[in-house]
Amino acid sequence: MQRFKAAVVQLRSTEDTEQNLKRAAELVRAAAADGAQLITLPENATFLRTGATYNVGETLSGRIITFFSDLAREVDAAILLGSFQELAESGHRVYNTQVLIGPDGAIVQKYRKVHLFDIDIPGQVTMRESDNVAPGNEAVTADLFGTRLGMSICYDLRFPELYRKLLEAGAEVLLIPAAFTMQTGKDHWEVLLRARAIENQCYVIAAGQHGFHGGARTSYGHSMIIDPWGLVVARCSDGEGFATAWLDPNLVTSVRRNLPCGDHRRFR
Repeated sequence: MQRFKAAVVQLRSTEDTEQNLKRAAELVRAAAADGAQLITLPENATFLRTGATYNVGETLSGRIITFFSDLAREVDAAILLGSFQELAESGHRVYNTQVLIGPDGAIVQKYRKVHLFDIDIPGQVTMRESDNVAPGNEAVTADLFGTRLGMSICYDLRFPELYRKLLEAGAEVLLIPAAFTMQTGKDHWEVLLRARAIENQCYVIAAGQHGFHGGARTSYGHSMIIDPWGLVVARCSDGEGFATAWLDPNLVTSVRRNLPCGDHRRFR
């Protein structure tokens, strides 16, 4: 792992894709101007469903990925598109797909969200992601800046076994873009993020959606970067914006050497 500067970009996306792209580009450029080499966007960055509108999705060669590939080359930084709606091979559903794009504009890796958010809390929130989204079935890592990145999206955060698989695959940084609801986020978001960082002794980069999107959709925000000891080293304020932090390979090495939890595991 080499030392590099990462950014979490916090958005308030809606069903207006053109406006979402415009705002994302503005904040990506600002983060790059601040020296960020890996700029991460939240889940559903380009389209966040708030009503009956259905996004049929597009392929990896469509205009969404082309837009961010061009932007990555422009700012000379890697961009993590937290997720977009990828056209599925068949059926009425899309994939909730995360795409990592290198500074040269090429796709480094993609990940299709495995755990889908189907929940009904009476009087608070009801969502059935699986009505419109097909699940992925693979744990995925990517290599960039001499670092192995573990890819995941939002609700995946609640399933620690996924992150163990990413750790066993060599991950030193966990990517967890999200659109966490206000109801669950206020009590669980930071707790779970810090737990994933501590138990896996990895950096966590978690870009989130924030605010009222329309309909009944409100997201918690609080995008953050957490170090392998579980300390929050960068955090976004309320509203759209970004925060940056340096990721230091020596800290990962030091934490794992001084508290060698990985060597003490009994069940694998």
